[in-house]
Amino acid sequence: MKAVIFSGTTEGRTLSRAVAALGADVTVCVATDLGAEEQGCAPGITVRAGRLDAGKMTALLQGAALCVDATHPYATEATRNIRAAATAAGVAYHRLLRPASNLPAGSVVLETAAQAAAYLAAKPGNVLLATGAKELPAFAALDPARLYPRVLPTLAGITACEAAGIPHRNIIAMQGPFTLELNVALLRQFAIAAMVTKDGGAAGGFAEKAEAAARCGVQLIVLRRPEEQGENAETILQRCRELL
Repeated sequence: MKAVIFSGTTEGRTLSRAVAALGADVTVCVATDLGAEEQGCAPGITVRAGRLDAGKMTALLQGAALCVDATHPYATEATRNIRAAATAAGVAYHRLLRPASNLPAGSVVLETAAQAAAYLAAKPGNVLLATGAKELPAFAALDPARLYPRVLPTLAGITACEAAGIPHRNIIAMQGPFTLELNVALLRQFAIAAMVTKDGGAAGGFAEKAEAAARCGVQLIVLRRPEEQGENAETILQRCRELL
């Protein structure tokens, strides 16, 4: 059985190894070389790095028995493309869900990064941006000297910060998830008044960020997670067993 898993997440990596262990021929698609590095090598798994449009996804899915979308909960465009490609290829589509977090009392919950930027425009103090490099343009109206983006330690991450005019001393280029202690240290080191984040769940270290913000008296601003439907890993694995 051929299975194609669109991943780049912790739970996607775990699922891919479990599916391969059942005896399936697994192709794991990740968007970046860093994603491929994190995926690593395992028997029965072929890793394909690079962004794919819907047409290339459809071609890749030809002959597959199963398509699993294990991309990040906020990667809505990728999910739309994967779902469309699976439909076009006539392959069963399964969405692997990441459980949402319980948001702490006092959290400011907003729909978009642009709304977060508008909210912060009227607030003083430094801001830790834990929303990813792609969201940086939304904060262009704020003084870059206030912003401390935490981005992946890649050329793309640094380039995005430079394009946004972020001072180099403010760039936190690190790969998470991060411990509570490290989050606390960063908030104190840079005198952070507010942290903007996404609800990445347990796999994304959300609880550690929320607890650190609470300990340091930092305002937690959460971009609301898109609503979606899907399945847990065990349900998808059971479907793989039935196909095998």
